[in-house]
Parts: sequence; structure tokens; C-alpha cells
Amino acid sequence: MADARDPQLLKGVLPMLVLAALAQEEAYGYGLVVRLREAGLDELSTGTLYPVLTRLEREGLVTSRLVRSDSGPARKYYRLSAPGTLALAGRRDAWRDLVRTSEGLLSAVPGPDTYPYVPDRGGPPGPDDPGTALAPVPAPGGPR
Repeated sequence: MADARDPQLLKGVLPMLVLAALAQEEAYGYGLVVRLREAGLDELSTGTLYPVLTRLEREGLVTSRLVRSDSGPARKYYRLSAPGTLALAGRRDAWRDLVRTSEGLLSAVPGPDTYPYVPDRGGPPGPDDPGTALAPVPAPGGPR
């Protein structure tokens, strides 16, 4: 598996993933953490998830209800609301468009076996270009 996920990337997509998980089945907070971990978000913590649930509820995208428990305090169960269903559809479409764009750009980048890679910038190399610091720089006005 690759290195640990970039927390900023997760922060951007976690609300959409929470909506997607709740579209399948309502869940209480920790149960949702477990489900998302099982889906591959191994490092997800309750401290990361609960603020997202609170924000989604405040925005009206999820609703909640308290359910009594015989083994402890009541659990707050979350489910997708009608506006949440619409928001999820829009976010899913936006995500798919972003993935297509990203894949198009990333597919043009050579693999790690071709590094050090210096892209052709269409002009003479500058002193700060990686791999070209020792390359001769033409004099202004052309060769003499």
C-alpha cells in the first residue's frame, strides 16, 4: 500500500464518503467509524468524524435520532435526509469529474523508474531547473 493518506485530501472528501455510507444504512457515530475503517480509511478517528457529522446535520444533509441502549447511554443514529440525497448525487458527479481530470493529468507523468525527470518547458533551461543546473545557458542574443 502507498504511504499514509494525505489528511487534507481526506478532509476534502470525508463529508461525501459519510453521506455515501449513510445512504446505504443509518448508523451511530462509532459504528460509522468502524464501517469507514473497514472500507479502507484505516486511520479514521472519532475525533475526525464527529465534527463532520455535526456539520452535515447543521446543514440539513443528515438527520439524527436518539436510541436507548440497555448497555450504556443512548446512541445518536444518523441517516441521510432528502437534501442529503441530492447533495450526495451532486458531490458524486463532481468527484467523478475531478477524478477524470486528475487521471488525465497524472497519466502524463512518467513513472518513478524514469526519474530524475525534467519536463520540457519549451525554453532554455534556467539555473534552478532540476537536472540542468550545469547545462550551458545561451548568451542573450544567441550564440557568438
